[in-house]
Amino acid sequence: MSKRRIGVLTGGGDAPGLNGIIEAAGRVLLRQGVELIGIEDGFEGVFEERNRLLTLQDLEGIHQNAGTLLGTSNRSGTKGREKEFVEKISKLSLDGLLVAGGDGTFAALREVSSAFPGSVRMVGVPKTIDNDLSGTEITFGFDTACSVIAESVNALRVSAEAHRRIMVVEVMGRTAGWLALGGGMASYAEAILVPERPFDRLKLLEFLAQKQKSKRGLVIVVSEGASALGEDPTVAFHVPGSPESARLGGIGQKLARWIESETSWESRAVVLGHLQRSRHPTTTDCFLTLSMGVEAARMILEQKWDHAAVYRSGHVVRAPITDLMGSPKLITSDHRWVRLSQALGIFI
Repeated sequence: MSKRRIGVLTGGGDAPGLNGIIEAAGRVLLRQGVELIGIEDGFEGVFEERNRLLTLQDLEGIHQNAGTLLGTSNRSGTKGREKEFVEKISKLSLDGLLVAGGDGTFAALREVSSAFPGSVRMVGVPKTIDNDLSGTEITFGFDTACSVIAESVNALRVSAEAHRRIMVVEVMGRTAGWLALGGGMASYAEAILVPERPFDRLKLLEFLAQKQKSKRGLVIVVSEGASALGEDPTVAFHVPGSPESARLGGIGQKLARWIESETSWESRAVVLGHLQRSRHPTTTDCFLTLSMGVEAARMILEQKWDHAAVYRSGHVVRAPITDLMGSPKLITSDHRWVRLSQALGIFI
């Protein structure tokens, strides 16, 4: 019987914990005699035929590192290149793929499977720091990114109070506000602005006027996709050829300048940007990636293809990979985190 051969691919933006998935799944598979082929830089590595054999020596200890051993990319999709993708994958003689990715990665693979049914057998692990993937209650990397936000807000509050300033902290999240809400709550930010709840400019000014009577400084956490009522999100730039060309950003600076002009309260903006992706994973994310990686490897060994390791009701369980391809998971108006924030007097 020939040795089983599995490809490992990480796609989309990097997230703390990707290396944990690679190590956990890889160690299980290698112990069972499976040959691992690491595909570099996501879909780009498929099209450009960049891959390498992975050994236990390559994997041991990488779980503690941010980034991904294999590299990743969100600049290349499969649309219009489905046939080429299948041809390139076929040349690797794989029994299947282990894919850690977000909605863009799985949507692109769905296009390949739709065009060429049965051409790609895979097991998935949902990945995004934004925590907006459907089908799972939490994604790895989210806890680490929230920790970066909370620590930054707590540090910036010291400067805000020293200079009698408002610090506006812009965070990632695209169209979902989970990072702003999670990091803002954990740091007791005075205001949290998220895309799902467009803010009322007049009410925000009234809130700030009241705070100015009793506080030297405060911190506002704003998601990059947030906007005022009746306004569009701020687009920083476009990436031609990318599956999602519009890159949101710039709301923090615009908000700080507007607040200063309307309130005479000195304001400064800080964009955390890729710092949210770059920290080594928290213990919580290490636990999560270990569990997801082991479960993904077990599915591969059992040939439970087209399923994913997801987190539901406190456990890592199996679910159809199509569960990850629904609409983005957004913050509802009655979400418990929203109610908790409101109970604390946070403007949201």
